[in-house]
Order: sequence, then structure tokens, then C-alpha cells
Amino acid sequence: MKNSIWMKGGLPLIIILLAIVIAAVMITSRKPPEQQPVETKDFLVDASPVNREPVQFTVASQGNVLPKHQTNISAQVSGRVASLADVFVVGGMFKEGDVLVILEQDDYHTELKLAEAELAQATAALEEEKARGKVAAAEWQSVNSVVPPELGLRKPQLLKEQANVKAAEAKLERAKRNLARTEIRAPYNGIVVERNIDLGQFVSTGAVVGEIYATDVAEVRLPITDSDLAFIDLSASVKSAGNVALKAKVAGKLRHWTADLVRTEGVLDRGNRVIYAIAQVEDPYRNSSTSEDGAPLRFGQFVEASIAGNENRNLFVLPRNVLRLDNTVLTVNDKRKLVIKPVEVVRSNAQNVYISGGLEAGELVIMSAVPNPYEGMKVRLPGDEVPTAQASNDKAKDGEAIHTDEANP
Repeated sequence: MKNSIWMKGGLPLIIILLAIVIAAVMITSRKPPEQQPVETKDFLVDASPVNREPVQFTVASQGNVLPKHQTNISAQVSGRVASLADVFVVGGMFKEGDVLVILEQDDYHTELKLAEAELAQATAALEEEKARGKVAAAEWQSVNSVVPPELGLRKPQLLKEQANVKAAEAKLERAKRNLARTEIRAPYNGIVVERNIDLGQFVSTGAVVGEIYATDVAEVRLPITDSDLAFIDLSASVKSAGNVALKAKVAGKLRHWTADLVRTEGVLDRGNRVIYAIAQVEDPYRNSSTSEDGAPLRFGQFVEASIAGNENRNLFVLPRNVLRLDNTVLTVNDKRKLVIKPVEVVRSNAQNVYISGGLEAGELVIMSAVPNPYEGMKVRLPGDEVPTAQASNDKAKDGEAIHTDEANP
């Protein structure tokens, strides 16, 4: 009875005590884990050497195509419209010297004949007066030996007849001019923009009969800001050709033209504070062009312009994100320390920033983002890291050297 009670109560207690002893022995005999020092690495950055490179800036602008010459043609004489040229319609193309309008000429032919008759009469009277003067001189010499007076030789009468001849010649010239002016001719190669008359209509002197544009040269008025004007030397641009590239969509296709920057208007616009430069395009309607792809540049077309600078400048070209808000960039010196350098920015766009000073050729500029940078911050470059395989071999060699030293004290 007693043995059964001991087996039920004492045996489990003995088992528990043995487990506690064994666990304590195992805990005390366990080796502590090997502690390795925590390695703090410097911040990894991506840096590249920079050098100056030639840069030619372009200035973007836009404007409308306008004619260099636009004229309101007027009638210099009055009369009824007798005929109109076939090209004298809106959109009609004509050449210099073409007759656009003819006014009724009957009255002017009559005036011309009258002027010719007056000239013939004046000429005959002059010849008659010359003959009278010779007769008067001969009669005077036969009667008197003294010098005859001018009135006796009829010289005043002769001068009067000579003046009448000149007046008649002037009337004849005016009659011819008025007759020629009944034909209104084109002063240059151009296109008709507006016509204000029609057949049978009476036109008075000075009345505007139509408006025409010259097609030999077109101009584009390009607004340029004062900052962009620094990259364009107009004195040099006048001598260079093809320094403006124009583009526009015509009939759904992107077309290109070449223009010359010839001048500026010389006065800043009061409203938007820009100065307007004038670019010229020769033969915009391609009247004399032999190119099959020569699309006409019509007046009124809106075009985008890219103006090339006059010279190349040696500058540092960096990505736009490298430049900080205070116009500084981050560089790395030989000791792998971060250096904050202020730079001189000439120009910047959405992609690049152009720097003229503050950097040296071959200097390492940080291209990656650095959070909270400060002067003297230690950094490392990708090439400074030791490859993993090589690092493992170095650690293994160090371990073998330690064991050898322990074996041979």
C-alpha cells in the first residue's frame, strides 16, 4: 500500500527534478554566440567627372507670317472700269508689271491729241518768229549801221514762243502719263487680297481699287524676351543665312522652312516687355522653287521658330536635377568627402542646366539624390566597394593566419 502511494506521488517529483537539473547543466555549458562588430558604411553616391563642351543655344519663339510689302493700289486718274485682268481676283497671283485694271481711255486719247496739236502750233509759231527775227535783223542792217536793239530783232517775242513750246511739251507729257495711268499695273510679284471695284464702275482719282501682298519675301514677327536676346547677336545674324528654322502643320503634315533673322524692331513692347525680331523667308509661295516637297508658306500661317545662336560656348552640361534650389551642386573630392559648390548658371531647361563657372574640368559631380547633405560628409563611390567573393577569401585567409599563430606560439 505504501509502495503504491510512493509511486504515485514521489516518482513524478523525481522526474521533474531531474529535468530541471539537466536543463541547468545544458544552459551553463552552452557557449555564448559569437559577436561580430557592426560595420557602418559611408553613404553610396553616383558621381561622374564633368568637362566643358561646346554648346550652341537655340531660342524658341512663334509668330504669324506676314508680307514684307502690302499695298492698297489706287487709281491715279478717274474713269469707268473698262476691263479687269483674270488674275485680279482674291487669291489671284500676278507678276510685276501685269495690267490689273484698265479704265476707259477715250477722253485721255482726246487730251493726248489736243496736246499734240498745241505742241505743233507752238512749234510753228516759234519757227515763224525765228524767221521774223532774221528779216528784222537784215532790214535794220540795211538802214542803220548801229547795233540794233533787242526789240528791233524781236528777241522778246522769240523767248515767248520758246516758252509756249515748252508748255505745250509739258501738256503732251502729262497727257501721255494720264493715258498710261488708265492701266493700273502691279508694282511687284504678288497676290490679290481684296478687290473693291468691278466692271462698269466709275472710279475717281485716288480711290482704292484693291489690296495686294508681295510674294517675293515674307516676314515673321518673333517675340524674344530680354534674357533670350543675350544668346542672339543680331549684328552677326544679319550676315548669316538660314539661322531660323520654321515649322508648322500644313494639310495635316509637319512642314519646315528656313528663314534669316535680319533685324529687330528696336523697341520693347509695353504690354508684354518683349522685343520683336524679324525673320525673312525668300519666295514663300515657292513660285520659283523646283523642289517637289517645297510647300508654300502662306500669309497668315502661324509657325513655330527655333533661332540658332551666333556662336558656340564652352559650358558644363548637367542634368537638371543636379542643380539645387540655391544654385549649388554636390561634388566629391579626393578624400571621398562631399563638397557643396556654388555655380554660375547660364541657362536651364526641363532636361539640362548649363554652367559657365564654379566647377573644374574632371571634377566629380554627384548625379544621385543625397538626403540632408552637408559639407564634409563622407561618401563612397560604386568603385570603392570590395566584391563579396574577394571579401570572403580575405576573411578566410585571416582566419587561417590566426589558427597558425595559435598553433605556433
